[in-house]
Amino acid sequence: MARSLFLAFLLLATASIAAEISKEDAAAIRAVISEQLDAFARDDGPRAFSLATAGIRAQFGTPEVFMEMVKSQYAVVYRPKSVHFDAPELVEGEVVQPVKMTDAAGRQWLAIYPMRREADGRWRTNGCLLHRLPGVQT
Repeated sequence: MARSLFLAFLLLATASIAAEISKEDAAAIRAVISEQLDAFARDDGPRAFSLATAGIRAQFGTPEVFMEMVKSQYAVVYRPKSVHFDAPELVEGEVVQPVKMTDAAGRQWLAIYPMRREADGRWRTNGCLLHRLPGVQT
């Protein structure tokens, strides 16, 4: 339920909020997610794992466990057919990056990536919330 409320709030957020995120940060956030998607496509667990926050890495422990979770629970993220980045947004003080994805069957998804800037100044993914969108891409 909390996930649904967060998603609903995100979808209702105004475009003016996105202006608070600099173009440089937006580009860096997109680059991190793109690199992680590329790592998934190449089955490069260590690289994909390194692009997650320290908290996510601590939760899963190893790149192998992380990759197995992504493969089994986030198939569209593991092997998207298409990817479209919307503008990142600031929601309740947290930067989130919405990404529309299409899976191999043509189903559309909204992947919401909470993002964190780590102590080294680099952006990292801090999870991913998936929401199935109505319709099928042709």
